[in-house]
Amino acid sequence: MLMAHPAVLRPLVEEYEALVTLLSSQDSEQTSRRLEDVSYTLCVATGTRDIDAALVAARFHLSGALPYDDSILASDHLDPEAAASS
Repeated sequence: MLMAHPAVLRPLVEEYEALVTLLSSQDSEQTSRRLEDVSYTLCVATGTRDIDAALVAARFHLSGALPYDDSILASDHLDPEAAASS
């Protein structure tokens, strides 16, 4: 699954949180519409269908929970003789 770059996700999550806070204190049509737009964009960017799942996926991705780990590609893992001698 494609996942948006953190540089895209972070501002979207921050804007979503700010809009939710703003909407709770000051309900306006413009804020509601922008919240819908940001929610939709987060869903598309994370490949999800609802905002709760999108936020979980975005926060998971932003936390670095999926770091690139190439340790399995180290040569001693591929060579059984090298692994046996260590």
